[in-house]
Amino acid sequence: MQKIRNIAIIAHVDHGKTTLVDKMLLAGHLFRDNQNAGELILDNNDLERERGITILSKNVSINYKDYKINIIDTPGHADFGGEVERVLNMADGCILLVDAFEGPMPQTRFVLQKAIQIGLKPVVVVNKVDKPNCRPDEVQEMVFDLMFNLDATEDQLDFPTLFGSAKNGWMSKDWKEPTDSIVPLLDAIIEHIPAPETLDGPAQMLITSLDFSRYVGRIAIGRVHRGTLREGQEIALMGKDGKVTRQRIKELHTFEGMGRKKVSEVSSGDICALVGIEGFEIGDTVSDVETQEALPRIAIDEPTMSMTFTINDSPFFGKDGKYVTSRHIGDRLTAELDRNLALRVVKDPTQDVWTVFGRGVLHLSVLIETMRREGYELQVGQPQVIIKEIDGVKHEPVELLTINVTEESASKMIDMVTRRKGELTSMQAQNDRVQLEFQIPSRGIIGLRSNVLTASGGEAIMAHRFLEYQPWKGDIERRTNGSLIAMEGGTAFAYAIDKLQDRGRFFIFPQEEVYAGQVVGENAKDNDIVVNVTKSKKLTNMRASGADDKARIVPPVVFSLEEALEYIKGDEYVEVTPHHIRLRKIILDELERKRANR
Repeated sequence: MQKIRNIAIIAHVDHGKTTLVDKMLLAGHLFRDNQNAGELILDNNDLERERGITILSKNVSINYKDYKINIIDTPGHADFGGEVERVLNMADGCILLVDAFEGPMPQTRFVLQKAIQIGLKPVVVVNKVDKPNCRPDEVQEMVFDLMFNLDATEDQLDFPTLFGSAKNGWMSKDWKEPTDSIVPLLDAIIEHIPAPETLDGPAQMLITSLDFSRYVGRIAIGRVHRGTLREGQEIALMGKDGKVTRQRIKELHTFEGMGRKKVSEVSSGDICALVGIEGFEIGDTVSDVETQEALPRIAIDEPTMSMTFTINDSPFFGKDGKYVTSRHIGDRLTAELDRNLALRVVKDPTQDVWTVFGRGVLHLSVLIETMRREGYELQVGQPQVIIKEIDGVKHEPVELLTINVTEESASKMIDMVTRRKGELTSMQAQNDRVQLEFQIPSRGIIGLRSNVLTASGGEAIMAHRFLEYQPWKGDIERRTNGSLIAMEGGTAFAYAIDKLQDRGRFFIFPQEEVYAGQVVGENAKDNDIVVNVTKSKKLTNMRASGADDKARIVPPVVFSLEEALEYIKGDEYVEVTPHHIRLRKIILDELERKRANR
């Protein structure tokens, strides 16, 4: 029996979690040659690297002093809560990583709360103590207060704290005395994190994650709860409605460094991957054929937002993407359900429209962005919050929103959030900044981020997490400006855009192709107007007495995918193709739009 430690790493976005794991891998002598140094080994998908956030949880292991340390990297965003909940089931302890300047942030709280409820033992790491104006001792006190507020037990509150800099590769028990390695952290893990309980008896394992391989299909990942699993063993797979199927394990793998190693058996307490099991879902139990006992399933928070997905039916369909039919999109959404626990998909039987339910705009936009990169073309509607009837009263999801901003912008933020039915619950001054906490309906958060950043000159740090369902708060004023809509298809000319600039701001560049019904800009007033951006200048052989004025064009507004989703109105779609994001009216024809509005 190996000596094993299973730990999850918890941290707010950008506090250095993935960097720390990379340094721990180096300490475990997995990369003797430093060819990969400086590259983030864990965040290996393009989206994660670009955004600098972890989306999918990952498993790696380190061998240190005869101990095997299994590390589970967790996402920090509340939107990926589905990932977090199933992953914590595999751990016995956690490393809570906090920035020495910022302290615990709201999204750290989300994952930490889940970890404390399960009863994991924490080791606190205060990272980035080499930054100027950091406050490690204060931050340690803040972590203690946070754990106390989350009802941690006496044993959990008696946590060890290490200080250091993951980027520079050192950890120490006292931040004033830097060391030259990360070894003190590995020693603390072995000393303070309990070993997994080894339970003898019939084999039992909860499937908490899955992988996919082109050669062997789906692979079940989880932690062996009791007994021993062997290669070639016959097992019972216990599904969610009590359905039991008998199957055989073809291969067993354990995690070794960044990869996997084939083994003949895995005992209670270790994390492993099973090859050859079919038809399983996350949350199913692999059990002994004779005893057939199921472990409790993973409880997942419900989705709070929905969006309409449909096929691209604009005049430009099929020019850009590889997968454009309804069958392609339907198959892709079904495949996503296997892996993405917090997602739900409902197909409209009469037409090619799917309603996709998720945790928030970020959760859904990451799915759309992934599909777009794989070569899909699709259209998505405005995000809608999910309303519930509780005792005959209409309830809506409410989120806890924190905005950290400079003192001079604080009043603007309060004004902006209260207009969207937010309530200020606390306000704390920290040095020259103010930390504001609100309770705000999820509807109010849609489109808020871009306004907050504009009003604060890019200074604000905003984070939010789902709190609970509360009675409906009344109507919220959304975007008040109308749209500028292209009258006919063709190439947009600088001459035409120049003449229309007093009408509002544009979203398109000169020489870009447009089609009738495409939203090409924002009207300065509150009504939609149809404009002709394809009008070219008529040339004659008459000399004009005045010199021609050059067209002077204000640079257009370019939306990211999230901004576009938050910007559109109820009668508009975002058309998403591998190389373009366009806004359009659902009804392209102007006369039909007028009829529908009547």
